[in-house]
Amino acid sequence: MDLFETVSADIKSAMLAKDKVRLQALRGIKKEFLEAKTAPGSDGTLSDEAATKVLVKMAKQRRESARIYQEQNRPELAETELAECAVIEEYLPKPLSDEELEAALRKIIAETGATSPAEMGKVMGVATKALAGKADGRAISAKVKQLLAGA
Repeated sequence: MDLFETVSADIKSAMLAKDKVRLQALRGIKKEFLEAKTAPGSDGTLSDEAATKVLVKMAKQRRESARIYQEQNRPELAETELAECAVIEEYLPKPLSDEELEAALRKIIAETGATSPAEMGKVMGVATKALAGKADGRAISAKVKQLLAGA
């Protein structure tokens, strides 16, 4: 069962459980998935890889909105955003620990043959694709910079 089908099935269970926040988040996910499926240039299907990218973007948007709401002293709105973010993150791959991230990046650096910080772009291209949804882009960038500087 792919992510789209999983979310559709979970919408039904959220409706039966009368879980409004979960239902709202799942409907938002399904809406984004449908938009990605029908976007110009799309072949009408949504791979799990593309779905993961959509989920990462949605989670990031929710965290940013919650931060803004907290700055504007609107904790009730921030709480809703964070609750939806938690639902979205359930469908994302488990994030890598610092050690796992470093090991994965060392392997990618070895594969690309990068030896200096000047070759960071070469590593980042491969790393962001390989670690999509498993690590934040900033964390990947910082760790690559650190590893190449010490190489």
